[in-house]
Amino acid sequence: MQPAEDRYDALTDEVAALYDAGRQADALALMDAGDDDLTPWSAELAHLRACLLGSLGQTQAALAVLRKESEAGGWWAEPILTDDDDLAGLQSLPEFQEVVALSRQRRNTDPTPPLVHLGTQPTRVVVALHGAGQRATHAARDWSGVLELGCALICVESSQLMSPMYRTWPDRQAARDDIARALTQLPEELRGLPLIAAGFSAGGRAALDWALTGLPQRADGVLALAPALRELPQSAANPLSPATILIGTDDDLLDVVTSVTPELTGLGVIVRQLPGVAHHRPADFGTLLADHLS
Repeated sequence: MQPAEDRYDALTDEVAALYDAGRQADALALMDAGDDDLTPWSAELAHLRACLLGSLGQTQAALAVLRKESEAGGWWAEPILTDDDDLAGLQSLPEFQEVVALSRQRRNTDPTPPLVHLGTQPTRVVVALHGAGQRATHAARDWSGVLELGCALICVESSQLMSPMYRTWPDRQAARDDIARALTQLPEELRGLPLIAAGFSAGGRAALDWALTGLPQRADGVLALAPALRELPQSAANPLSPATILIGTDDDLLDVVTSVTPELTGLGVIVRQLPGVAHHRPADFGTLLADHLS
């Protein structure tokens, strides 16, 4: 049987695909099947269920789901509750605002140590940042191919919790603090080696920001997969090699990346489009890593 984390990922991916296809009722039926091993993700699943119900106009049912989870100790970062279009019908309800207020009190951050993988006599260190809703273990899986390319791998886990199990990188300074904390914990044998910033989705954005600004310290290269880009710095702090963004032609973020490709090119970053790839790690990612890190 798959580990619980993998089953949670598979469930949410399938629910998201059904939602995108306008099949919210089927998505709710899928969630109703239940899996007791997914209890640690009860807050995340409650939010997902509430959004499905809200998108169907079932406001009271959506509120009931959030209230039940809140009464059990669950919480969500305020923007997740107040900025989601699917929950717009709940905003004026006093009971919903009580959930928002209680979540605000419960929200916390959780700095965690980096996950370290040492390669054989590494000559560089790849510092990988996971995507939204993922953990350092996902980054370790996605970027493990660098270990065969003369690199050590350090996987940093965001301290920014949006719900009890959902980590991402919304705050730029907090992301820099997490990276800085990880770098202070580097094993002695890795100190002084060139640093390659790497990341997927929200982690790709944070990695690119680090590499281009040189904050919290200089990075020597960057490799970002499907970065969820926002504003870009005006200039690069130093030359970068590699300096590559990989984005699939079927990725929902393609238009965002394409719209700023001229600016990225001016910063010395190459954008490479991957035919037929959506918002996930491509099957040939190991080969792509070799192409850009060799």
